[in-house]
Amino acid sequence: MGAARCIPADRQAIFLPFQSRWINDPARLKLAEKPRQVGWSWSAAYAAARRTALKGARFDQWVSSRDETQARLFIEDCKLWADVLKLGAGDFGEEVLDGNEKQTAYALRFANDRRIHSMSSNPDAQAGKRGGRILDEFALHKDPRKLWAIAYPGITWGGQLEVFSTHRGSHNFFNLLIREIREGGNPKGISLHSVTLADALDQGLLYKLQQKLPADDPRQDMDEAAYMAYIRAGCVDEESFQQEYMCRPADDDVAFLEYDLIAACEYDQSRDWKLIEGRELYVGVDIGRKRDFTVIWVVERLGDVLYTREVIALRNMAKPDQEAILWPWIARARRVCIDGTGLGIGWVDDAQRRYGESRVEGVTFTSKVKEELAYPVRGAMQDRTLRIPYSPAIRADLRSVTKQTTAAGNIRFTAERSADGHADHFWALALAQHAAAQPAGAIEFTPAPRHARGFDTVLDDAGDSDLRIPENATW
Repeated sequence: MGAARCIPADRQAIFLPFQSRWINDPARLKLAEKPRQVGWSWSAAYAAARRTALKGARFDQWVSSRDETQARLFIEDCKLWADVLKLGAGDFGEEVLDGNEKQTAYALRFANDRRIHSMSSNPDAQAGKRGGRILDEFALHKDPRKLWAIAYPGITWGGQLEVFSTHRGSHNFFNLLIREIREGGNPKGISLHSVTLADALDQGLLYKLQQKLPADDPRQDMDEAAYMAYIRAGCVDEESFQQEYMCRPADDDVAFLEYDLIAACEYDQSRDWKLIEGRELYVGVDIGRKRDFTVIWVVERLGDVLYTREVIALRNMAKPDQEAILWPWIARARRVCIDGTGLGIGWVDDAQRRYGESRVEGVTFTSKVKEELAYPVRGAMQDRTLRIPYSPAIRADLRSVTKQTTAAGNIRFTAERSADGHADHFWALALAQHAAAQPAGAIEFTPAPRHARGFDTVLDDAGDSDLRIPENATW
């Protein structure tokens, strides 16, 4: 990609070359790895509207998006194209697919009585339906493997199966399909499209974007190289940039927690939630001061599940100011575990004097103690007994933890220090989970089996809960 601004030779072209190739690809099975926000769903909606409205069209289209909001946006794009192309489409509104399972879809009906149905992420909604399939942001669905398994038979009698997504980890079924195409002889006969942000910029994406932006937007003065640097700087970390924009899935063999494992435990924060006094709360505190965060992680036990109720990250604050935030949480909690390593020794002493050793436990981080803390977090995620908030910053922090085996065969948990801390959220979560462990007491180290290779990911639907963020908290 050159530094000079790339302007398409034909400025009147509606679609960029990579969009046109996708629209015009007639393959029965086609798959695309793509970056964020390059107009892929928009162009896929055009193709869906065009072929569904054809006289004599035989099939409806069934679209599966990662959530209800995306499902509605996709059908709105289809309606826009239907209006532009004068296809005589009518908004059919929301339709009930299965009342018992509460499955609904947004539908657009054309003059030929064919429809586009845009559904949310539940794979079961695809069952028993014939016609074309469009699986939007495939890797971000709760269970991509199950979604493929249910959607694929729907094109037995005709229609295309279209899959497009950004990556979410190397172990995700989306990436396994791509590896099967490139390395396994492509037994399914899938037509693969691969477009990075650099590719999209070379083909004129920035020019298209600048036509839509306000005149005073700072991106108006950027060339492609400057825009690439701008996007890169805005990402949580380099791993996120490579995955979200350059089609390089994060390496799940290096990180201690796989993307799918984390995502399966994340919950929607859209509903109102208020802390109720008397709840069974447990708190973990990872201590920092200047370079790292002090992170306070609060969980509530409901049955056998721990729900995150508060995550507070504090930085560059004097100890008395941090204590003013932490002490009320200790007073409400049944048990609190505090990082008692180095700077944390004084914190533990002060907290125990104020609230008693029966409520406050200091945990000194050693290699063996870290191992004893870390594995229960991964085990709880696999068992679906832990709920965490969706936050790119938290996800990146949890992903930063790596497990390394020394020459002596010992396990070490490490994390690179970044502008967003040093796995402070991960260790605060681990301490909160240990605080909730029964019976209460000091950590007793039990070596993990050396032959263990990890855990299978569990990806069924989770219950929802919410996170209330105080004004002095950062993510």
